[in-house]
Amino acid sequence: MLRIEDGAVKVFESDLYRTTSTVVVTDTHVLVADPCWLPREVEEIRAYVERVRGDRQVALLFTHSDFDHIIGWRAFPDAIVVASGSFARSPAAERERNLQQIREFDDKYYLKRNYEIAFPNVDHPMDGDGTALALGDARLVCYQAPGHNADGMMTVVEPYGILIAGDYLSDAEFPFIFHGSADYEETLLKFDAIAERHDIKLFVPGHGSTSSDPAHMRARRDADLRYIRELRRLIQAGDEEGAARLIADAPFPLNQRKYHEDNANKIRQELADAAR
Repeated sequence: MLRIEDGAVKVFESDLYRTTSTVVVTDTHVLVADPCWLPREVEEIRAYVERVRGDRQVALLFTHSDFDHIIGWRAFPDAIVVASGSFARSPAAERERNLQQIREFDDKYYLKRNYEIAFPNVDHPMDGDGTALALGDARLVCYQAPGHNADGMMTVVEPYGILIAGDYLSDAEFPFIFHGSADYEETLLKFDAIAERHDIKLFVPGHGSTSSDPAHMRARRDADLRYIRELRRLIQAGDEEGAARLIADAPFPLNQRKYHEDNANKIRQELADAAR
């Protein structure tokens, strides 16, 4: 499951959807971002954390509240939790929807977990851009990232230079727009400011390959912006064939076609709402 190992930083990649979980060992904490997916994968991450933690406090960072990213919360019962303020204020109905998705997933594949399924309680809700939380000698510098969903957050782990991006900047997925296309664009446009403010050495998307090359990540950002803007243009023009061709080179087209169609429907609704 381990994808990269570089000193204090480990990135685990799940067999499902190439979902990443990042572990950073600092002087006082072991930071774990989005521990997931399958029970044995979560246990592998938990066992690694127990091997390296010593007397360190475990801190869980959740990039957003989608069920695949919160699925491992209670495997770390003594951890503190960091997430966006929007995540902490999630409505009860949305929390229950995400938990029901976990239950349905586990039921579909006959999966048993040795920990409780629950929605994370947030100890450190982070609002605004550039808000920082000290974890010993390390700092988490957080940036709000709505668009994919409503409560996303990108986080830079200093002084290690790690950008944990959540479900953005992926080479395995085009943008999945569950919340709003304009917000998604705005989040992508924050990338240059974040990269200029911080010395980023490792970029970790929620799904897909990590990178140490800022130019490579800008190329991903630009491709995602082109996808959203071109999809919006084609829908406005009524060019359904052109819209369908936008994902001709998608890495996993049979599965991802549904998300593309959902994106198109989301943008249609946005355009209709704007015209009222």
